[in-house]
Parts: sequence; C-alpha cells; structure tokens
Amino acid sequence: MVSCKKKKTGKENPLMPLIIGIAIALGATILAVAVFVQKREEDTTALQSVYAQADSDTVTYQGKIYRYNDHLSNFLFLGVDKKEKVKKQNISGNGGQADALYLLSRDRVKNTISVLAIPRDTITQIQVYDLHGNDLGKTEDHISLSYAYGDGMHKSCTLTRDAVSELLYGVPIQGYCALNIDAVPILADSVGGVTVTVPDDSLSGEAAGFVPGSQVTLNGENAEFFVRYRDIEEDQSAIGRMERQKVFLKAYSQRLKEAYSREPSIVGDILSAIDPYMVTSIGNDQYLKLVDSYLTAGETASYTVPGKGAREDGFDEYHVDEDALYEMVLEIFYEEVNE
Repeated sequence: MVSCKKKKTGKENPLMPLIIGIAIALGATILAVAVFVQKREEDTTALQSVYAQADSDTVTYQGKIYRYNDHLSNFLFLGVDKKEKVKKQNISGNGGQADALYLLSRDRVKNTISVLAIPRDTITQIQVYDLHGNDLGKTEDHISLSYAYGDGMHKSCTLTRDAVSELLYGVPIQGYCALNIDAVPILADSVGGVTVTVPDDSLSGEAAGFVPGSQVTLNGENAEFFVRYRDIEEDQSAIGRMERQKVFLKAYSQRLKEAYSREPSIVGDILSAIDPYMVTSIGNDQYLKLVDSYLTAGETASYTVPGKGAREDGFDEYHVDEDALYEMVLEIFYEEVNE
C-alpha cells in the first residue's frame, strides 16, 4: 500500500488551494444534494436510500417522520495540493491530495444554499491501490488521501466523490470540480482583489499586517498565502485554516456579485483562465446557469461535518461524531413530515 501521509517535520506551507474561492469564482454556490442513508447506529432507525428503496422516501428518527427533499441538486468542489497544470499521473499515490472539500447544495424551490465543509483529516473509508494500480480494497484513512490514489484527474475526482458519498451515508453527487493551487492567484485577480478582515492570529507571525481584526486586500500576490498557510507543528491547524477560507468566501462572493452585475461575461473569462488547472465534470453552460441562480439566492447556510480532532502516530486526525452527523444529514437534506 502506498502511504501518502505528510509527516510533520517542521513549519512549512503545505500547498492548499481555496476551494471556496473556486466554487464562488465558478458561480457554483448553488448546488444540491440528494441523500441516501444506511444505518450506522443500532439504536436508531436507518435513513433509507430513495433510489435503493423506491417504495419509500421517508424515514423515522426519534419518533418523527422525515421525507427526503427532492428539490435538491449537488456538486463537490475540491482543492488539490498540486502547484502545476493538471496532468495525468501514471503512478498511484502521485495524484495529489484533496486538501479542501466542500459539498454545495441548493434547494431549487426555496432558492436557498447550504455549504458543507469536510475537514481534510476526516478519517473514513477510502479506496486504495498499490504503485501499479492494483486494487487493494478499502481502508480507513484521511479523506484527503482518496484523491492521491487516482490519476490526478477524473479518476482522482471520482475516488474522492465516492469517499465523500460514503461518509455522508451514500449521498449521490452529480458533479465535481477540482482545482490546483496555481489557479488561486487567477481567481483573486479576476475580481480585482478581495478585502477581508483577518479572523485570528494564525498568520501574524508569518507576514506583516495579518493581525486579528485588520483589513487586508488579497490579490494574486497574497491570496494563496491567506487561504492555504498553516503551521503543521500546531495540532488541528487545518481546522483553523478552514475558518480563514470561510472569511474569504463571504468577501469573494460579494466581489463576484458586483463584477457579474457589471459584466456577466466574467464567469466565462474566469473559466477559460483557470481551465489548465481544473478537472471538472460540470459543463460551462451549467456554470453560467448556476451563477445566475446564485445571484438571486437567499442566505447561505454553512455547516461543518461534526467531530473532534486527535493526534495519532504524529498525524492529525478528525473523528466524526456519528450521531451529530446523522442529525445534520436530516437537517440539511430531509424535511419533517407533519401528518
């Protein structure tokens, strides 16, 4: 089995792209998810797959009945720690890691959006291969590694898509987009820079001006630093980094809305500029429709897969709270039935 884990050898800057920026820049904060769930706890009623259980689209949990919301659609967005144009990798383990994972969901009727962040150190079932691409089955490991066992292109995306789906009780994912780190400066400059308020002191010792509460304009020179840097000697630093990304999301979203209102063709221009660094199963016309819908959507609800960080054998791990995740799935993707 190929080990793709990154050992903590000191303070360094792991290559971490901004998946939220990717999603917003592509206008894809409108995505949706259909959830199909299997039992994880013996003392709870299992969520049932709508597709697998065609005779029923309802589930019972703690005495209440829930029905799957079939007005949802979904896409998975990934940030990959590769600083180069995308290209096919012929050796398993060289595909890069999915260091940022976001599932974006939109209710097409209510016109609301939900964004579910998945910590890159989440321990879950992933498919693994040896150096020659031979199937070694599944094992529990960091979800970020699911991408590495593919080819750095569509196989990597589908492996990560499947890992996310299984983590979330079988969520079917209609499309995906993965972007390498070199696209981040392009995204930042595409809207003329993004002004953010620094949320914490995680960057204050690394660059002047990045102190808590200060306002910084991010552009092609510093946006990558803001969204990807973390001190890997600090436990669970990836979780803190995720908070900076959320700050960027809100600010970038507003800038894109402003730019789009002046010049709708900006979305196509962005797609063309980042195309060498992108792997996606989503068509350009669909991106354009998603952007248009996003501009009229209501408030975005943000979630993070619930769990707790731990340190095992020198590596950060994030262990999911199964009960809380089960209830979160019901909250996001199901509606209570009042009979």
